[in-house]
Amino acid sequence: MNRNRPFYLFVLGMVAVFGLFGQERDTPNIIFIMSDDHASHAISAYKGLYKDVAPTPNIDRLADEGMLFNNAFCTNSICGPSRAAILTGKYSHQNGFYKNEGGDPFDSTQETFPKLLQRDGYTTAVIGKWHLWSEPTGFDYYKYHTLNGEQGSYWDPVYNDNGAHIQEEGYATNLTGDFALEWLEEKRDKSKPFMLMFQFKAPHRPWYPDSKYEKLFDGVEIPYPETFNDDYATRELTAGKTMMTIEKHLTNKDLKIRRPKGMSDTEFKKWQRLGDKGEHVSPSDTLTGMALKKWKYQRYIKDYLACIRSVDDNVGRLLDYLDKSGLSKNTIVVYTADQGFYLGDHGWYDKRFMYEESLRMPFIIRYSGKVKAGRKNDNTILNIDFAPTLLDMAGLRPPKEIQGKSFAPLLFNTDKTGFRKAMYYHYYEYPKWHSVQPHYGIRTERYKLIHFYYDIDVWELFDLEKDPNELTNVYDDLEYEEVVKKLKRKLSRLQREYKANIPLERMRAVTDKGRIEY
Repeated sequence: MNRNRPFYLFVLGMVAVFGLFGQERDTPNIIFIMSDDHASHAISAYKGLYKDVAPTPNIDRLADEGMLFNNAFCTNSICGPSRAAILTGKYSHQNGFYKNEGGDPFDSTQETFPKLLQRDGYTTAVIGKWHLWSEPTGFDYYKYHTLNGEQGSYWDPVYNDNGAHIQEEGYATNLTGDFALEWLEEKRDKSKPFMLMFQFKAPHRPWYPDSKYEKLFDGVEIPYPETFNDDYATRELTAGKTMMTIEKHLTNKDLKIRRPKGMSDTEFKKWQRLGDKGEHVSPSDTLTGMALKKWKYQRYIKDYLACIRSVDDNVGRLLDYLDKSGLSKNTIVVYTADQGFYLGDHGWYDKRFMYEESLRMPFIIRYSGKVKAGRKNDNTILNIDFAPTLLDMAGLRPPKEIQGKSFAPLLFNTDKTGFRKAMYYHYYEYPKWHSVQPHYGIRTERYKLIHFYYDIDVWELFDLEKDPNELTNVYDDLEYEEVVKKLKRKLSRLQREYKANIPLERMRAVTDKGRIEY
């Protein structure tokens, strides 16, 4: 008996560790919640400008019970390319999806983290916004928005439901919440671990709130960002040339201005678009100047924040379901957005630039009992890191072609050293929709160096320690001459590392033609 004791203990250990003799592997479920254009400074857990006037208690609950990342960044600040980067763990120039306008559909034959999880035994689904122009692969079930360039509609949206196009009645945010809960409760294979991508259209333009929230902020003056009246003094050819200003480029449709009497449907469609190219738009002949700019901001930001209220409600519905069903303990829940967004910052709406408000993404993750609650992390993580991190947490080794790296060690350890010290960024789409020049750049903890290259040749340098609002380009300041040299060397190293070190002519070709071979 004593002679067999070591072998007996060894077998018990094998059973505990590897789940032998029919025991199930301890594999986490994953729910990846992603909204569209939800800036981190519109989530009250990030303590931004709107934390008191427009709190997000359910998203905050995830932060209270998990970890909040202060420095999560996207690699190409626009909807489709960011989604492609998240799925593949690769930069746009490697996954082939560079831009929303005029590019190729997402190559669905390439490897993605849902495919890898599915092959490992997960049941998988994507519900809500997809916006990649090709049928989802790697999912047992999909139900995604069609119409309006796959942006979908806020009211009575049409979904592609596993190949069948179905118009549903109701408000899109709530419907997407309904369908996600329905899949979790009724449609998934409950014998398997699951991965659900739960993706809202909101708060994407044109910012239509649910009817119950249309007057949510009546009588409230939403505060103005510190840079609301930015004059772009040191960035005339870049920030100063955009077509996404609150003052000049919100449309009649954006501002919900009442349709003029007697206007035909054809005329009305054209009238709704007025403002996109800088046409004068006002609800009255007497409202002009700064008063008009402030009115437009209030109309825009109230609708935007009201759309977020519904997102937060549906996050709460999901968390309540996980609690009631007993799934909370073994389910990783992520909340993020496809990129950041300008909420009047620099006088803008939209995204695209490498400037902080659109570069920065919210990223909050909860894994009850595994990730210590209430922690915040200041390490630089990227959207290409999401895939390898989730695979790592599921016990899978990421493929070699993935360019991101797992930050799972940051979730479980207090040691935060040795992770990414600098990030690379590249934006390609031009001139639609908002005339933002293609550019690439590097961001370190203190500095940001950007090169705008399409039909201008402009470099910008920002000292984020002295100028966190990025108002002053110090590229030509002699005080920063050595800083520029060092940053350019680091930038070149990152481009080589990510296989993005190609001539400017080839970069311009991406903007003009779409996909090119690197």
